[in-house]
Amino acid sequence: MATLLLIVIAIAAIVVTYAWITTYMGTTTTHAGVMIEIENVYWDTTNNKTIFYVKNTGTSDAKIVRLYMGNTSQSLLQVNASYTNIDGGISIPAGGSPATIELSWPNNVVNGLWEANKLYHFRIVPNIGEAKYFTARAPP
Repeated sequence: MATLLLIVIAIAAIVVTYAWITTYMGTTTTHAGVMIEIENVYWDTTNNKTIFYVKNTGTSDAKIVRLYMGNTSQSLLQVNASYTNIDGGISIPAGGSPATIELSWPNNVVNGLWEANKLYHFRIVPNIGEAKYFTARAPP
């Protein structure tokens, strides 16, 4: 009887472990399927814009839903929707061509322009997966 009870307990432990691992692996692979890479940052001095070319090298489609910027990595603030083209999300298909994010510089930032040679910090947030933090230096 004791042997039969030990076998039942071992089978129950295996079933619980299997259920936990399959649930964990399912959510982990979905989040890892979005891998944001910054292809290029272009400073459009004529139109007072910074243009980011963003690519998803992962296996799952996603949307860019927010952009943060600041002078340091600790001072990041969400960019108001009126200054970007992110409103509603920008699709970034897995393995597809780069998406374009445009940031129009607000008038309260040095008369609508960035400060020359200054390092700015950015974070791009997709609807699923990890956010991408990066820096870019303004042109001279």
